[in-house]
Amino acid sequence: MTIAEQFGFTIKNAPRFTAFAMTEERLLYQMDNEPRYMFAYFNSDGKLIGYYSLLMQDKGECELNNLCVLPEYRHRKIGQELLQDAYSQAETHNCTKINIGIVEENTILRQWYEKEGFVHVGTEKFDFFPFTCGYMVKELKNNKRKRMPLKTSKTWISLFFVTVSQALLFMQNCIFFKEFMV
Repeated sequence: MTIAEQFGFTIKNAPRFTAFAMTEERLLYQMDNEPRYMFAYFNSDGKLIGYYSLLMQDKGECELNNLCVLPEYRHRKIGQELLQDAYSQAETHNCTKINIGIVEENTILRQWYEKEGFVHVGTEKFDFFPFTCGYMVKELKNNKRKRMPLKTSKTWISLFFVTVSQALLFMQNCIFFKEFMV
């Protein structure tokens, strides 16, 4: 079950929810015009099974966006590997703090991020979402940690999808908003 299904999000009641709002045009804009790094996680057969992006912000901060794992690959610690890689990538780009936004009502996800060292710093309710946005922050030690070899046979690459359509299809299949189950 996706988070959208679990919480009853639809294109009608949450048109700005990432799963519904990401279009080919928006993805191209992000790739070409934002200070954003995109990363993909492929299995040994070359199938894209995980993704996240880091949006560079001011003052040594970055925002973790769209961390997701395809539903059939969840509960295999891939989400944790994605998050660990995000820490390393953020530090590589001189970030000392990672910001995230979550669906506040998703207490399981909030607890998972808290276990990973994130601190809840606030909430905000928007008229265009049927949920409350929760905000969390993690301070990084910025010790330029070495990227740990993956424990699985998956392969990381910096994300430059073969086609934007492939990226878009993956995101739509995840139905994400940093809402994965590890």
